[in-house]
Amino acid sequence: MTEKKPSLLSVRNIEVYANDKHIVKGVDLTVNAGEVHAVMGPNGSGKSTFASALAGHPFLTLFGEVLLEGEEISTLTPDERALKGLFLGFQYPVAVPGVTVAGFIKAALEARENTPLSLIAFRKQLTSALERLDISTEFASRYINDGFSGGEKKRLEILQMLLLKPKVALLDEIDSGLDIDALKTVAGGINHAREAGAGIVLVTHYQRILDYVKPDAVHVFKGGRIVKSGGPEQALELEAKGYEWLDAPKSTAGGI
Repeated sequence: MTEKKPSLLSVRNIEVYANDKHIVKGVDLTVNAGEVHAVMGPNGSGKSTFASALAGHPFLTLFGEVLLEGEEISTLTPDERALKGLFLGFQYPVAVPGVTVAGFIKAALEARENTPLSLIAFRKQLTSALERLDISTEFASRYINDGFSGGEKKRLEILQMLLLKPKVALLDEIDSGLDIDALKTVAGGINHAREAGAGIVLVTHYQRILDYVKPDAVHVFKGGRIVKSGGPEQALELEAKGYEWLDAPKSTAGGI
């Protein structure tokens, strides 16, 4: 008998507004430990807004239930959600001149643990993660995303995820703009987090990253709703047919 995986993220009847615009319209989703859920859909379908709202974007208003390991977190601030174990990998990471990669990640780790981290212990963790992602150690002394290529920015998002070890990672189009080498590196980091027991919500337009990260489920967003859920084969169907053949239902729809 297969052991049931514990539920990490459970969202029910999620509605999201940006000012008066109703963007996400009644979404259910459950992500268990070690699972990857791919969220696909056309531009403007609400999938990135959904991920941002779960992470606590201050310009979005969320209604519904968001449980992280059974704890309601929808009223928490973004930093409080992060401390609970929720991670958001950005589609467009911002530059922070003057703040080094190493300094930022060390401060984030100390905030999560609420205790100072010895420099020796931190360097050991950082070096191991850099090696896993095949990134030069010089990367750690650079300012965050300052002059970074698109691939370097996405590698930094994955580096943070590996070191922070979140319970659930929301990755918003982490594969956009990547060449094949960077794509494989990012995919390798996602697979490592999954093997360590994290739940992954992978927002993507394209099937190609799913050649390297096999999803447990694929959910299709259209019109602010999940209109179809299935296995990995669904991504191939979308690649072949596009999204026009999917019509958003009038009633709310949910994931699995």
